[in-house]
Amino acid sequence: MRKTARYAALAASGLLALSSLTACANDAASTASTGSGAKGDGKGEKVKIMVGGLDKVIYLPAMLTQRLGYFDAEGLDVELLSEPAGVQAETALVSGQVQGAVGFYDHTLDLQVKGKSVESVVQFSQAPGEVEVVSTKAAGKVKSPKDFKGKKLGVTGLGSSTDFLTKYLAVKNGVNVSECTPVAVGAGPTFVAALQQGSIDAGMTTDPTVATILDKKAGTILVDMRTPEGSQAALGGPYPSSSLYMQTDWVNSHKSTVQKMVNAFVKTLKWMSTHSATEIADKMPADYSQGNKNLYATAIKSTLPMFTKDGVMPANGPETVEKVLKAFNPTIKNADVDLDKTYTTEFVKNATG
Repeated sequence: MRKTARYAALAASGLLALSSLTACANDAASTASTGSGAKGDGKGEKVKIMVGGLDKVIYLPAMLTQRLGYFDAEGLDVELLSEPAGVQAETALVSGQVQGAVGFYDHTLDLQVKGKSVESVVQFSQAPGEVEVVSTKAAGKVKSPKDFKGKKLGVTGLGSSTDFLTKYLAVKNGVNVSECTPVAVGAGPTFVAALQQGSIDAGMTTDPTVATILDKKAGTILVDMRTPEGSQAALGGPYPSSSLYMQTDWVNSHKSTVQKMVNAFVKTLKWMSTHSATEIADKMPADYSQGNKNLYATAIKSTLPMFTKDGVMPANGPETVEKVLKAFNPTIKNADVDLDKTYTTEFVKNATG
């Protein structure tokens, strides 16, 4: 049974790619594997997974599973690819260029109303892991989402989950989405630079970018959704975010492969729940710490509470996501979303780990 977010100064072609499905698909196709260990050992069944930012802590289970050798142990040859925003990972999936996407669960609802059948097969998290930060320069003017009116707000990409959540925070606090301006600034150095240079007044991002911003004193935290408690306060309930989602038809015709994928990820989630942030950081590619391993471990520690221990969809999570999307998205607001078809617990229930 089905149970059921580059910088503002990017070249025009880059911005067009964010709004054009075809252009995004072409970009996704040319994306190279990112990070040490992104490719499997060449043995076993080949599976390609597009991740909405391999070095983001919210998507850490993807690379960690590779590094722990759990894909290989399941007889899979997994190639991890990376795009800066979850919306681009979604594009690669629906265009058929990859078999799976690691991104936010909310894309499954958005795609359903667009006529695409996609479902989460293993849920990494129970909170967004996102943080709304305000630049040091704008801190006196932006003290809460109520002050978003007239402001430039950074998101990883237009149509991304950071874009979705930013719009919800605005609407929830009495600001119409047309009264603030979303700016696609990616994550990492481009996000930090946008904040420092005033290209954005505030923005939504994740660790390790959050840790870097605080370390550089480039901004302060406005809304913290890295814990279940933070999700409850900001969104009114658990918000399942990071997940492995796949096209339903592919899932149904490759159940054995999907089960192996889920087995590997569930093993990783259990491993994470019994190891420290420092131990986790030690397993990740060296370049992910950007020369500051202590800061990277701090970033992981801040985000660890968002992860599930078993890959199971949190109770009432899909309903919270639907409520958030319906608050600002007219297409979803007026649609009858079948939540039972946006995720399945079949594989996590049968997972070995």
